[in-house]
Amino acid sequence: MEIKKQKYRYIEWLSAEEMHGASKKWMSELSFIKDEQLFLNDLVKSYTLQLIDSEVFNKSQKIIDRISKAESEVITLMKRVQSHENLLEIMVNDVDELKMEKAYLETHWELTDKIERYMVDYRNLKVALFKVISRLMKKDKQKRLLN
Repeated sequence: MEIKKQKYRYIEWLSAEEMHGASKKWMSELSFIKDEQLFLNDLVKSYTLQLIDSEVFNKSQKIIDRISKAESEVITLMKRVQSHENLLEIMVNDVDELKMEKAYLETHWELTDKIERYMVDYRNLKVALFKVISRLMKKDKQKRLLN
């Protein structure tokens, strides 16, 4: 007979106000990221010729694909957060709907996890893009100095 290890997880109880605040914070951060992606797209456009150079093409292509994926993912996350925010009424009405409240809390924790992972991935994506662009800028500067 096999003994299964149980994983215990402590869940912090959040009030409706705390969840509302978290949802507003998420929307603000995701909205900022959406605007920031416009900047990243402009940056990629301004360095397109250098990015298609054979030396950095494969790396830059992967980064650009990840940017496109991040753009669609941020829109999906924003829609999920908005619908989550709209369902907050379940938590504040005076009716005891334990199953729905529990489902709402589980969704809140799931969204917390997804958004945190998205933020980390997005930050890593920006670092990778900036490294490639800074190398291109240094290379371009060296060419100018030699001429």
